[in-house]
Amino acid sequence: MRSSEELNSVQGWGYDWLEIRPGRSPTLTAILATARSKALNEGVGLGHEELVQVLSLPEEEIPALLELAHETRVRWCGEEVEVEGIVSLKTGGCPEDCHFCSQSGLFESPVRSVWLDIEKLVEAAKHTAKTGATEFCIVAAVKGPDERLMKQLESAVAAIHADVDIQVAASVGTLNAEQAHRLAKAGIHRYNHNLETARSFFPQVVTTHTWEERRETLERVREEGMEVCSGGIVGMGESLEQRAEFAVQLAEVEPKEVPMNFLDPRPGTPFEGYPLMDSRDALRAVGAFRLAMPHTTLRFAGGRELTLGAQGTEQGLLGGINAMIVGNYLTTLGRPMEEDIDMMGRLSLPIKALNSAV
Repeated sequence: MRSSEELNSVQGWGYDWLEIRPGRSPTLTAILATARSKALNEGVGLGHEELVQVLSLPEEEIPALLELAHETRVRWCGEEVEVEGIVSLKTGGCPEDCHFCSQSGLFESPVRSVWLDIEKLVEAAKHTAKTGATEFCIVAAVKGPDERLMKQLESAVAAIHADVDIQVAASVGTLNAEQAHRLAKAGIHRYNHNLETARSFFPQVVTTHTWEERRETLERVREEGMEVCSGGIVGMGESLEQRAEFAVQLAEVEPKEVPMNFLDPRPGTPFEGYPLMDSRDALRAVGAFRLAMPHTTLRFAGGRELTLGAQGTEQGLLGGINAMIVGNYLTTLGRPMEEDIDMMGRLSLPIKALNSAV
């Protein structure tokens, strides 16, 4: 596997040309002029064909795209960046066959089933809060929660709220109506259930459940008053048309937050040998997703370290991203939390303060 440094220096391409200079007036292509009118001025997301054009922009137009995406997110979301830490309550042993995921029990992956106790979850939440993060997300590798997991999650949320001033989110798979109600009552303020990819591409990624099942869980979450969080992974072999389709379908869900992951091919999974997404395509995708969803929290998640590197991450934060997962991910290492917090300080990006304790 090539490193991010190698990927970003191929054919002499680096990040220096991407520096966004105040007062610079690039010559916009027609699609960026349209995007300025719709997304920036009116707060209306671009449609499918427009997003395909954005994703197809020539390399020399990427700086203008990122600058426009940044202006759009500042106008409609503000300047603050939301920081979140995540921890896995149950890791590995999942019965689903998501082809990108090393937590599936169906693949010969090095990840094996592990449970965390509530005391460790509370300590992880405390550590996350000390970094300035406003949200702590509890995740479990399951198709959906059984009664044991539901009770443990309810107890964990109560224990965290008793000791830590932080909002608690969760991601524990498909929910029925009764489970959604219980999690809302327990104090989960935001629920994550990723659509993962475009509806038309989903069967190439998952075969043990449907895209429609995921969409139904999001509707149950919304009905219970929890914030909807749904995103997915780009760079899994989807076409530009399907990438644009994915952005439009996410916009239709009207999520409060969209986690944006880039494929990190994991050993033992069907996608093990897939190449990393080209850094330029990743930045085009960041800009396109912002222009598709001007009002949404767009969060950097897994794979950014490999696909974009430190400099590319900075460009994303100045190109439409307004939230980050800091620290490690579920089965892969991220950058140390302190490095990301320092980076935001260098970029003069204020961290969003906690508005209320749930």
